[in-house]
Amino acid sequence: MKLSAGKLEEPDVNLTPMIDVVFLLLLFFMVSTSFIRESSLKVDLPQATGQALPEQEKSIDIVINADGHFIVNEVTLENPSLEQLSAHLKQAVGVNEDPHIIISADANAEYQNIVTAMDTAQQLGYSRLTLATRQTTKGTQ
Repeated sequence: MKLSAGKLEEPDVNLTPMIDVVFLLLLFFMVSTSFIRESSLKVDLPQATGQALPEQEKSIDIVINADGHFIVNEVTLENPSLEQLSAHLKQAVGVNEDPHIIISADANAEYQNIVTAMDTAQQLGYSRLTLATRQTTKGTQ
């Protein structure tokens, strides 16, 4: 029996699964990264892990207390309407077209108040929003 030596095929390396894993890792780290900034006002922030980012520019602070008070750059608003919050936010922003807005909400604050602050900023065309959290060390919760 005579066997002929056939043409040898070069091995094929499929990179698709490796690329999928790299993209999933990238997506996981992008979603799980949080940003923190300490506020001068007493607010019990929710906890999260992650690295703090260095401050780069003057930002607009919106602090939401557990009792529903909003503080926009040290101006206190008691249960403001959407129009009042919008007016104070415009005044705090001034001429900056797309400011960095940091929302620091008490861990016991109503979720609706946080959504109201985010919605107001979005309606004014401000897209750079950050929710502040308190950084915890690994192993403690």
